[in-house]
Amino acid sequence: MSLLKIMLKGNISLEQRMDVLKFVALSSITLLLGLQPSGGFAHDTAYAPKPSNQRAIEFPDTNKYKTLAVDLHIHSVFSDGHVWPNIRVAEAQQDGLDAIAMTEHLEWQPHLADIPHPDRNRSYQEAAESAKGSDLIVLSGSEITRYLPAGHINAIFINDANKLINVEGAAKNSTDTEVFGKAAIKWPAQEAVEAAHKQGAFMFWNHPNWSNRETSGITKINTFHAKNAEKGKLHGIEVANTHWYAEAAFQTALDYDLALIGTSDVHDLIDWDYLPHEGGHRPVTLVFAKEKTADAIKEALFARRTAVWFKNLLIGREKDLGPLLAASLEVKSMKYQPDTVIAEIEIKNTSDANFDARYTGPYSLGLSSDRFQLPAHSTTVIEVKPGKRLEALELPITLENTLVTPETHATMVLKAALK
Repeated sequence: MSLLKIMLKGNISLEQRMDVLKFVALSSITLLLGLQPSGGFAHDTAYAPKPSNQRAIEFPDTNKYKTLAVDLHIHSVFSDGHVWPNIRVAEAQQDGLDAIAMTEHLEWQPHLADIPHPDRNRSYQEAAESAKGSDLIVLSGSEITRYLPAGHINAIFINDANKLINVEGAAKNSTDTEVFGKAAIKWPAQEAVEAAHKQGAFMFWNHPNWSNRETSGITKINTFHAKNAEKGKLHGIEVANTHWYAEAAFQTALDYDLALIGTSDVHDLIDWDYLPHEGGHRPVTLVFAKEKTADAIKEALFARRTAVWFKNLLIGREKDLGPLLAASLEVKSMKYQPDTVIAEIEIKNTSDANFDARYTGPYSLGLSSDRFQLPAHSTTVIEVKPGKRLEALELPITLENTLVTPETHATMVLKAALK
């Protein structure tokens, strides 16, 4: 007999009925979120269903590096997010991510009255504990939060988040969000940057176009960030965050040799914000690492070996995006239609991108125009009309859903030959 039926029989006390209701409510929430209940609730491992082919973010390894999908900007209830850290772990597992970084605001703490936590490492610790036994890497991070000119800066690979915040006086133990926050931002942002730098942190400028919304809304680096970039204390910049891409931020990355970063900056549920059940996905940074370890991710980030996957747009420097595209698109076969000189070229796409291709070669295609699509994880046959039988053909294409500069698409040449 179920617990609910026992309760309805009326042969248990009111206190026992309340305990049963709490259990049923928690179990319902657990099932709704796609988790499997285990011994407890708050601190358990995140058990998420295996990612589906439609939801998991998948890009092939290049000929030299592993392609790792990471999200380096995530919030939970330990700052201004609305879920416990183990939910962030479960979502990342569903999305097939290789790593996430918990990056709570140090100064902005709207839940202090409900979740007072003097140790700013707690979010990372909860997530790391939840991810034990899985393939997901959880990285320690924090978000330094100030008004202009510093704005918001994420510091990843830190050892102790508590050293990145300094609140003096009675406000240090206050659970009043406004009192604590006003006291916390009095500590100069540069001091927080220096504290993170001493811990060997990888730091990037968050949502730089937001920092200019009082004026043009166009990213323009200021003296604060320019000096830190020149001194090796700013290493990356978000070119995509939530639902926007900023071409001026991309140009800033090129001008100041900053890593290209794309993040979800998620506060609610990933499913609410990015609708993966409808084919959407969170923005992520693709890190080209020597192996799948935290140290290798760190090395790759400092080496600026990154690209950004945002909606159906791939953003990256040519040296990084070129090898990924070469690994993603492969000519599988070439043949001629019977009694013709019309070639059929079979192209396989092993990536998540639906490539919008434009043929730039000298021959006609068996299409209404020079543009065609190479759908994700599919094989497409393209007709080429060279006018005579050739043993090999080259297909120079421009991929219009890629950017290697803010104004330039990636190009490549697919080579086909008769067997």
